[in-house]
Amino acid sequence: MESQRYKRGWEKLKEIDGEAGEQVIQSLADISPDLGKFIVAYAFGDIYTRETLDLKTKEIAVVAILTAMGTAQPQLKVHINGALNTGSTISEVKEVILQMSVYSGFPSTINGMNTLKEVLEERQHHGIQDEIGTPPSETDKADRLTRGTKALSALDSLQVERLKNAYANFSPELVQFTLEYGYGDIFSRDNLSKKNRQIATISALTAMGTAKPQLKFHIQAALNIGITTEEIKEIMLFMTIYAGFPAAINGTNALKEVITERAGIDN
Repeated sequence: MESQRYKRGWEKLKEIDGEAGEQVIQSLADISPDLGKFIVAYAFGDIYTRETLDLKTKEIAVVAILTAMGTAQPQLKVHINGALNTGSTISEVKEVILQMSVYSGFPSTINGMNTLKEVLEERQHHGIQDEIGTPPSETDKADRLTRGTKALSALDSLQVERLKNAYANFSPELVQFTLEYGYGDIFSRDNLSKKNRQIATISALTAMGTAKPQLKFHIQAALNIGITTEEIKEIMLFMTIYAGFPAAINGTNALKEVITERAGIDN
């Protein structure tokens, strides 16, 4: 059975990451072959072969996680390759990285963009022509605040009111910039699906582990727009690979709380 897990994982690793993934495993052979074995058997044999989320969605989640964490640039390179290999366009990968500016700040986003640039140059050098994809549409004529209010309200009709009640008197600028930049400038862009925006956000916030209220809101928003409980559970299982089991447990507990709270509201 162990050999079957490894074989299944090795095939999945090659499908997603190609030579980049194989090089990672080979680089561990002389120092920790056991680590290489566990990466293949567990990460790719047990987790990546699960079918609740497709491979494109999984790799979008990983790019978000590793960009937000900012501590694993070599692995981010591997998974940017993986995202492009599994159907994401250049525009979509750029957008996932750009969105992380809202959650992990501009330095992590700059580093992520530079990593993407390196990957694209290497792929072009090897004759790989990636699909550029669709750029975001021109923004509508509404001002940024109005646009942001609309984008946030599409996730939860009451969240703008909650935001204002919490901070309008204490830090009105925080309300303004959250709506104008986070939602007016970023979330209103249409070159990444709403589903993948929420999956990227949930993945990043779970991995960072420092913003439970915001994680719960985005879990709530994900459910509001049609992402299923099973899909969010799968994100948390996926987290065991990239942020560890504590992050996965904390994220799963946040999901449980949201489901319980929604059930109470429904009753």
